[in-house]
Amino acid sequence: MAISPEQIDAAIEAAVFATGEEARRHYRREIGALAQSQGIYPASIQGLYEAAGKGLYRNKTVPAMNLRGMTYQVARAVFRAALKNKVGAFIFEIARSEIGYTKQSPGEYAACVLAAAVKEGFRGPVFIQGDHYQVNAGKFSTEPDKELKAIEDLVRESLEAGFLNIDIDASTIVDLTQHTLDKQQENNCRITAEMTKFIRRMEPEGVTVSVGGEIGEVGGRNSTVEDLRAFMTGYRKVLGSGVKGVSKISVQTGTTHGGVVLPDGSLAKVELDFKVLEELSRVARDEYGMAGAVQHGASTLPEEAFSLFPKAGTAEVHLATGFQNIIYDSPYFPKELMDKIAGHLVNNYSHEAKKGETREQFLYKTRKRAFGDFKKEIWGLPEESVKAIGDALESRFSLLFRELNVVNTVDLVAKYVVHQPSSA
Repeated sequence: MAISPEQIDAAIEAAVFATGEEARRHYRREIGALAQSQGIYPASIQGLYEAAGKGLYRNKTVPAMNLRGMTYQVARAVFRAALKNKVGAFIFEIARSEIGYTKQSPGEYAACVLAAAVKEGFRGPVFIQGDHYQVNAGKFSTEPDKELKAIEDLVRESLEAGFLNIDIDASTIVDLTQHTLDKQQENNCRITAEMTKFIRRMEPEGVTVSVGGEIGEVGGRNSTVEDLRAFMTGYRKVLGSGVKGVSKISVQTGTTHGGVVLPDGSLAKVELDFKVLEELSRVARDEYGMAGAVQHGASTLPEEAFSLFPKAGTAEVHLATGFQNIIYDSPYFPKELMDKIAGHLVNNYSHEAKKGETREQFLYKTRKRAFGDFKKEIWGLPEESVKAIGDALESRFSLLFRELNVVNTVDLVAKYVVHQPSSA
């Protein structure tokens, strides 16, 4: 018997926590069917990004939001902010690493997002993205075929779940010891092109998945226009003609995932080079028809920085840790649970602590793992806690939508994103 919108809370809880994988899959399918019946469907942002590459719109930066925990509740706050501000251009995403430590499969993540859309009365395309489907450099150096097979398996699973946007990150195998840029980017070009071709073979009929590439590992040296050109030359050579390439390119301009944590647990000021970002975005659009450059690791930047992204022509900005901080640092997050989490992290992850690291630095860096280890407890926070944290997140999402200039983009998205329902 099909579920109704009034049953969505119970259905999504069962989709996440029911005993047995088949039972969870059943509820995920039911939620997907209900979403489709309500005019909610997973979509590719490819058409919108192609329009940006042609100069048909400009100075709008699409926020891509990684939801590590309380995913259903946090996604509801995103949709409330989107409805309030008439936003159509926004992405939900989860990285390969996050799928592991938050214990959220692509199917579960997509179900949480679609259930949230149903709950809040959203209608239209929902963009769900595989973020940083990253090549592990160590594993690639010893067992390359096995590592690439693992990424292919994850891509296949993600596409089946309704992830119609996939970012391949082979920047981890850029070899800066090589003397030419072409040689430095060679492995990155080859693996990203091969993964692009794999995605094209696997994508649902009638859908062009938006694929992203990456030329500079976040936390490393800043990317240059020369890096971009070297990558695109090699990438296109391997990709060949007749195959749709990447729609955007991730670059490094000075950020670090999660921010740099000072000994007292506060965050260091980030020096982000917007001139580099602007130049890379311009070249990506003008020379290669892409939407522009993508900025990672930006959620902990000061509020006044976000309006600079659309001014620099940034296509997309990835945001994660800032939302995690709103949840954990909320006065409404139960202290007893936080103390329990801290003890668990110290007891189970102390081997990850770096020499000279303070307890505050260690806890800040590792508390992301608690979203997986304490998934049931965090999902079941008291109702007043969920509401207060949700309100704070909704306010933050609204601010980001305004600063990134994606308010009133529902019609823009409708113009360029064709409704091609997937089989998810």
